[in-house]
Amino acid sequence: MLKYTKHNLSKLEEIFKELKVTIRYEKGNFQSGYCIVTGKNIVIINKFFEVEARINTLMEILEENKFSTEDLPEENKEWLLKMKKSVVHSE
Repeated sequence: MLKYTKHNLSKLEEIFKELKVTIRYEKGNFQSGYCIVTGKNIVIINKFFEVEARINTLMEILEENKFSTEDLPEENKEWLLKMKKSVVHSE
């Protein structure tokens, strides 16, 4: 089971970068904790979120928006699959 660590958050941010999606951490009144700027591939996440909430939010965004992970390196695909299983089991 993968842990909610800064290292895993960095790995997830790297995957978003490979998907050409910019993540910004800013303060705001986001009802769900994040905002997606339509047509710009920018995700804005509440900067006051702890590491666990940031990871859960990024995983939720990946699931809900169906980003294509086909072009990711095999290592990142495997890591992402482990992370998805880990997040599902911890909820």
